[in-house]
Amino acid sequence: MSKNLYIAAAEADSGKSLIVLGIMNILLRYVKRVGFFRPIVSLKKNQDHDIELVSKLYNLPFEQNSMYGVTSEEAQALIQGGYMDDLFSAILNKYKKLEQQCDFVLCEGTDFTGSLKPFEFDFNAQIANNLGAPIIAVVNGHGKIVGEIADTIQMFKNVLTREKCSYVGMFVNRVNPEDRLSVTEVLKKSKTDSEIDFVIPEQALLQKITIRHIIDALHADWIYGDDEVLDYDVNDLKIGAMNVEHILKLTNNGTLVITPGDRTDVLTILFMTLLSDNYPKIAGIILTGGYRPNEELMKLIRGIKKLPVAVFKVETDTFDTAMNVSKIRPLLTHDNERRMAIALGHFDAHVDASILKQIVSVAPSSVVTPIMFEYQLYERARAHRKHIVLPEGTEERMLRATEILLRRNVVDITLLGNEAEILKKADSLHLKLTGANIIDPFDNDLINDYALTYFKLRKEKGITREAAFDIMRDVSYLGTMMVYKGHADGMVSGSVHTTQHTIRPAFEFIKTKPGFSIVSSCFFMCFEDKVLVYADCAVNPNPNSEQLADIAISSADTAKAFGIEPLIAMLSYSTGESGKGEDVEKVRKATDIARKRRPELKIEGPIQYDAAIDATVAKQKMPDSKVAGKATVYIFPDLNTGNNTYKAVQRASGALAVGPVSQGLNKPVNDLSRGCTVKDIVNTVLITAIQSQMNGK
Repeated sequence: MSKNLYIAAAEADSGKSLIVLGIMNILLRYVKRVGFFRPIVSLKKNQDHDIELVSKLYNLPFEQNSMYGVTSEEAQALIQGGYMDDLFSAILNKYKKLEQQCDFVLCEGTDFTGSLKPFEFDFNAQIANNLGAPIIAVVNGHGKIVGEIADTIQMFKNVLTREKCSYVGMFVNRVNPEDRLSVTEVLKKSKTDSEIDFVIPEQALLQKITIRHIIDALHADWIYGDDEVLDYDVNDLKIGAMNVEHILKLTNNGTLVITPGDRTDVLTILFMTLLSDNYPKIAGIILTGGYRPNEELMKLIRGIKKLPVAVFKVETDTFDTAMNVSKIRPLLTHDNERRMAIALGHFDAHVDASILKQIVSVAPSSVVTPIMFEYQLYERARAHRKHIVLPEGTEERMLRATEILLRRNVVDITLLGNEAEILKKADSLHLKLTGANIIDPFDNDLINDYALTYFKLRKEKGITREAAFDIMRDVSYLGTMMVYKGHADGMVSGSVHTTQHTIRPAFEFIKTKPGFSIVSSCFFMCFEDKVLVYADCAVNPNPNSEQLADIAISSADTAKAFGIEPLIAMLSYSTGESGKGEDVEKVRKATDIARKRRPELKIEGPIQYDAAIDATVAKQKMPDSKVAGKATVYIFPDLNTGNNTYKAVQRASGALAVGPVSQGLNKPVNDLSRGCTVKDIVNTVLITAIQSQMNGK
């Protein structure tokens, strides 16, 4: 096996970017230093789209100039001059410089543009040979019947044989879903034992252009809309040059309307459709001819807050604008989380990662990068799907996170809230929630059972039957009861509710695990080359020694559940026997308690932070310790210290803080920050699902 791989499209529009991202996703689960290289690029604004996509999406630490061999202009000059050997040498020299910095290099071939097109696949095969890289071919199945695909496969296998390539396998992409099994059989007939072949059906959503694509391609001037509308899919295109009543009959969800810029009547009526429940939600409006609404109309438009639509203008006339839009190709971009979720979910659904992993010859990395950690979350959650309830079902970030999770096919989701309101909100945001379960707190078949259960659990606390019914209509209580009853495996909330509102029901009837006195929390601190656990940074203000020992043991279990060897540092302002005082004694006592309860754990305390994390300091202060200098779990003596430290480290180092993650409950219920991002919600749901898996064990 090699430490590189070459992805070559066998023809244009094969969707090789999807294959590159899917394979990159798998590589980064196991390898720390993955490089990305293209032999020839066509630079636009000094950027290559695919290099920018991969580099920014995966935070690759390389200059763009180091990730390609030559430009298309340089290649053209060398080819026309008959200097093919010089061209191959130039590409190889640049590649070798990048290779020295990497454990594995993924190479993506050329794009079937320009004069190279007639012999491009042969050319890519030769480049792969010069780089010593095994090759994967990507065949475009779009618009082809099975027989045509079979002919294409055989033709390109003949090329690979003729060029004596080290051939890994073939992806047949964009196949008619109805033909997928037939194409799979075609591949099997000519497959060798070592060959890795996959058939990926067409995913229509990946072929839709977005508002962002249009604005970038047309260099349009922005008039109205926030950043969220940039990623709206454009489902169809309509010319808005007729009377407004006719325009209303033609628009659909996701329509892009192109209209002359002086047709203020069209602009006004289209805005009204966005305020009406009786009309579909268009995606955008292009005003043509260079016209801009007058100041009075602009004043009116600006006063309408956050309608889900993009309005922009171009200088070209209506006909030319429509023709220009029709020529735009859909491209994956690093900043469109929704489209990336669709793409990676589609890849994962049709490609067996365990088979594809055979191409990685390097040993798995001993370090864990933030990207590795995040993709391990997806991998583990997908391995044993769990059902997570999200009580804040009408909140925009929750809906966006739900779509991503469903697209990635990692968990089942229940949203709490009025179904009509949720679907209306999703529709206005151009989100597809297919597969999500929705439960209305005020109209469901569970309320009688749940209220009776709550009454029995809490009647000794003075709860009446009538009060139990009222309480069960609270989304936090309803969601927590779903978890308690086993109708959901975990709950995530807190984007608009307080921590107390989210966690209190769990304290009341899910309660703590046997042997634990408190619920605590931790953060996963993802540094460049490792992931550490910090606790407790969110829940307990001033734990006593017994509680601090609970936090240490819970955090050790959490670390182990997520693949981190627990080396526990009980933090204080002194190390070992050097310090005295009530605060130090609390930590010392907690260390003794934790050691007695779990003698197999490696625990050190009291210990200062520098001695826990820095091997040089540890050698001076605690030379015989098995934890000092290499601690992975950091237990802070109080909330003030923990909360301030994790935030200071996060800001100073650029570490990604994932959490807070609740610990010690019988079933997982996790709280979000009210300032959380969509990505925070996604990660917390994945963690909750994995916690539920571990509870099952």
